[in-house]
Amino acid sequence: MIDLLIAGGGPAGLAAAIRSASLGMEAVVVEPRTAPVDKACGEGIMPSGVAALRALGVEVSGHPLRGIRYVEGARSAMAAFRGRAGLGVRRTDLHTALHTRAVELGVRIVPGKVAEVRQDHDRVGACGLTARWLIAADGLHSPVRRALGLDGPGGAVRRYGLRRHYRVAPWTEFVEVHWSRHGEAYVTPLGDDLVGVAVLSGERRAYESQLAAFPRLASMLLGREAGAVRGAGPLRQRARAQRAGRVLLAGDAAGYVDALTGEGVALAVATAGAAVESLAAGRPQDYPARWARLTLRHRLLTAGLLSVARRPATARLIVPAAHRAPALFGAAVRALQ
Repeated sequence: MIDLLIAGGGPAGLAAAIRSASLGMEAVVVEPRTAPVDKACGEGIMPSGVAALRALGVEVSGHPLRGIRYVEGARSAMAAFRGRAGLGVRRTDLHTALHTRAVELGVRIVPGKVAEVRQDHDRVGACGLTARWLIAADGLHSPVRRALGLDGPGGAVRRYGLRRHYRVAPWTEFVEVHWSRHGEAYVTPLGDDLVGVAVLSGERRAYESQLAAFPRLASMLLGREAGAVRGAGPLRQRARAQRAGRVLLAGDAAGYVDALTGEGVALAVATAGAAVESLAAGRPQDYPARWARLTLRHRLLTAGLLSVARRPATARLIVPAAHRAPALFGAAVRALQ
């Protein structure tokens, strides 16, 4: 019997597979898409995420990220990471590195999509496969979470993300967060002649319309070669629990607040590792509490910043406040790294 069946071959699913293989467990990943898989995301990996990937034996190349810079018009505030750098990495490059490492360790990746799960006291089955445990790492709108009745209320405030690549040399080694009363635009250096620009807001409008809310940034990108637009949302997703019997939820499937603080990859790797380690120790009951501890800081900081950002009257104060209190802004950035 397979030790671990993993629904979803994104960063969380592949990280779970790599960790399980390193512990001597047989893992099978079920993923409907062919590698490499792309998706809408900011593509910035925080220093903790880079370190977590390296601990799995995953080396990715990208553009060094030295910190975070908030921008609103001509005003700005920036804070450098302490010690380690982050990385701006194309999502397809990240997926290729994870996929390659998993295959090197003998992980089997089979085509398919887990939509229905059958389980009893000692096994779980899906897609014609039977395993001792299943980790659902099937993304923001997890079919497994829904099938198990674990979808929680999404909340009244909905946010959506759109991402596009531009052929232009990065003008900074910082991730720039441009603020407006409509939302935020995230500029991530990805290479010598490539940046990614992701726009987050509560409105479902065309990318060009969203970018127009940031006139200074839009003028810098005007006339540059641009790639396809990818979207995701609504971003806020809740899970009623992170475990149901022999199924554990990891990554975005376990619950997601917002992309605002850029910790998606770091949390995906961390929660996937915690799920596998709980199973390897024979203590699956420990996982929900471990998940809560790992994600607590992110959930609190992101929810707090969102509550300020979603009100125009307070959103316009974020950059001036960061500029006037650089020590506090720096502490917040380093808490996230």
